[in-house]
Amino acid sequence: MKNLFNYFMLIGVMLFAASCSNDDDTPNGGNARVNFYLVDAPGDFDEVWIEVLAIRVKAENDDSMDDDDADIDDDDESSWVEIPYNESSRYVNLLDLTGENSLFLGSEDFPEGEIDQLRLILGDDNYVVKDGVRSDLKTPSAQQSGLKIKVDEDIEGGMSYNLVIDFDVAKSIVVAGNSGNINLKPVLRAYMEEAASGIMGQVFPEEAYPVTVNAQKGDDSYNTSVDENGNFKILGMDDGVYTLTFSPKEGYKTLVIGEVLVVEGQVKTLDPITIVPN
Repeated sequence: MKNLFNYFMLIGVMLFAASCSNDDDTPNGGNARVNFYLVDAPGDFDEVWIEVLAIRVKAENDDSMDDDDADIDDDDESSWVEIPYNESSRYVNLLDLTGENSLFLGSEDFPEGEIDQLRLILGDDNYVVKDGVRSDLKTPSAQQSGLKIKVDEDIEGGMSYNLVIDFDVAKSIVVAGNSGNINLKPVLRAYMEEAASGIMGQVFPEEAYPVTVNAQKGDDSYNTSVDENGNFKILGMDDGVYTLTFSPKEGYKTLVIGEVLVVEGQVKTLDPITIVPN
């Protein structure tokens, strides 16, 4: 009898622990949970370090969206929710976030409605490393209030979402003319991972790494690089027909693949891609 009692006690503890674990992943009440991630498109540097302090989120619930008189001023700080980046080190090497790698920034529950805008808040200690030389990044004065990103994504109560911020290093770092200053003028975009359109695949052989990947359609351009296993993924793309360019290290040929169709709401998986030597 004692063994039977202990058995049921054990089952009870396991069920309680499981329910607590599930609660951690479930939005509170009728809210939607949004998880925020950072990814990067590559640039021509060895390292690109940014000091991440927080993200700020401007969300509108259904009640405020239905009320024409309830428009909230974007400059009203009370309309923004701040999510601090709480890791022990706030320094992030953006070039670690290419391929299929990402950085978790934090999460928050919001009433059903819309994520309107984001602000990525950076500190002042941002720099690049190239050929072993560190160069500080000059940052815009507007950075004090955060780097704004337009989102306009609907969220539904009881659901969880992954919202990805893509930091395009190649477009964001500008070398000034005569001064030699390296300026940080961030080019950012954001998208919901669950509904994102895009492409993914794997590149061989390992000897050709690093390989950068560019997807081009008219003026639309998206960039990434393969990870240590040759995998790559580009999400948040507009639908349409793209030309893909794979640029390997010296000694291997650049590969161009045309007529790659991206369909809205779908992620296209390409056949394995092989880079050949010169």
